[in-house]
Amino acid sequence: MSSKRKENVEMGLSHIGTGAHGRAEACMVDVGAKAVTSRSALARARVVFPAGVLAAIQSGEGPKGSLEALLETARTAAILAAKRTGELIPMCHPLGLDFVQVAFAVTSKDTLEVQCRASCTGKTGVEMEAMCGASIAALTIYDMTKALTKGIRVEELELLEKSGGKSGLWKSDRA
Repeated sequence: MSSKRKENVEMGLSHIGTGAHGRAEACMVDVGAKAVTSRSALARARVVFPAGVLAAIQSGEGPKGSLEALLETARTAAILAAKRTGELIPMCHPLGLDFVQVAFAVTSKDTLEVQCRASCTGKTGVEMEAMCGASIAALTIYDMTKALTKGIRVEELELLEKSGGKSGLWKSDRA
C-alpha cells in the first residue's frame, strides 16, 4: 500500500487512493485477504406524512390500494434494492446476500418507519445493502402515496447496528 493510500485509510477514507500523478482517485477496497465472517446490518428510514394523510392511507383511501398492498410493494422494492446495491453504489462489492428482512411500524400518527436487515457470510459488510433497502422502501411509499400530497418527507436514513468482520458489533445510540 502506498504511503498516500495508507494515509487516506488511516483518515477513514478507504475508497480514496493515489493515482499515477499523485492525485486522489476513487478505488475499490481490496477485500481479498479479509476473513469470511457472518455479517449483518440493520438500517431504518422514516416516512413522515402531513397531518391526517397516514390515517387516510390506513383506512384504505390511498391512491394505490390498501396499506397492506402498499407495504408489500415497498417490501419487495427493498429486497430488490438490497440485492442490487453493488450495481447502484460505485465502490460497493457485489454480495450474495443470505437474507433480507423488511419491517414497517407506525411510530406516531403521522410517521411510518421502515427497517431493513441484511445479512451474509462474506468478506465485507452489508451496511450499504441494509441502507439501500430501507431508502428504496421509503421512496416506494412516497411514490405510491404522492397523489394525496407532495408534502411527504423521507427522513432519518441511518444505520442502527452492524455486526461481523474485524470491528465486530456496533450499535447506534439512536437504535
